[in-house]
Amino acid sequence: MTDASTVAAMPAFGGPAATGTQYRLRRAGAEVTVTSLAGALRHYEVDGTALVETYGEDELPPSACGIQLSPWPNRVRDGRWELDGAAQQLDLTEPSRSNASHGLLRNTAFHAVQFSGHRVVLRGEIHPQHGYPFRLTHQVTYELDGDGALSVHQQLTNHSARSAPVAFGAHPFLRIGQVPSEELTLTLSAGARLESDDRLIPTGTVAVDGTAMDFRAGRRVGTELLDAAFTDLVPGEDGLHHHVLSAPDGRSVELWTEPAYRYVHVFFTDRFPGRHRAVAVEPMTAPANALNSGEGLAWIGAGEQLAAAWGIAGRL
Repeated sequence: MTDASTVAAMPAFGGPAATGTQYRLRRAGAEVTVTSLAGALRHYEVDGTALVETYGEDELPPSACGIQLSPWPNRVRDGRWELDGAAQQLDLTEPSRSNASHGLLRNTAFHAVQFSGHRVVLRGEIHPQHGYPFRLTHQVTYELDGDGALSVHQQLTNHSARSAPVAFGAHPFLRIGQVPSEELTLTLSAGARLESDDRLIPTGTVAVDGTAMDFRAGRRVGTELLDAAFTDLVPGEDGLHHHVLSAPDGRSVELWTEPAYRYVHVFFTDRFPGRHRAVAVEPMTAPANALNSGEGLAWIGAGEQLAAAWGIAGRL
């Protein structure tokens, strides 16, 4: 339920930036900025060390940096799928590959329903539209704990009269201060990789054992490019999945996820503004094309929810 008194007391930060209201959180030496546009994580640093890639408040998120991915992450081939035998056609938001990409919230304004100095709760509304005849609310909570670590709780609620197919994820780019990302080492708790075609649509799953795609013992980012999803994630003793970027000087930044995020997509790019390489580590509850394959897809009934959490922590 909306906390009207909290929202009424919430300060506005600056003017009408292209990315909307800037919600700034601070605690234990950590600073976070979340935008109303796409509910995106635009900035996160601890004791002055940046742990995610950033961009200007008047710039659209480059390469989907930090945005919420819902009600599906990644891609839908040709934007087409079937619902009860009827063809559905989503708008093609990745025309270069003829895909519907990263869900329906990329250009949506989220609105705060709660805000404090270290926690913000935002809601984005999904209305029935081309190829997706469902009414949903996506709620995301960003919170800094007493150590300055960031947790992100995602929740999808179905307001439709029938069950809706859903999945979600996020698109954070990790970094460690000014260390060039190509010098970082990535460690994933993933035993398998999703093979894909030239449109990044999965064609099968293969074990990573003995291949260059095995990141379990750590692999230097280097200068290669990568755009691939991984699965068969192995939890740690705490029951969470842990993916880590580490620097030569011993510092690291970790993305942890609850078990609901059965997939992680890794993106090494040379197209992030101002960076020779940038590294996205994207938690996902389902892989690309899940509306067709059904892999990882959840069907939630009227009034039901899909909810899970992930987070970022630095060891500096």
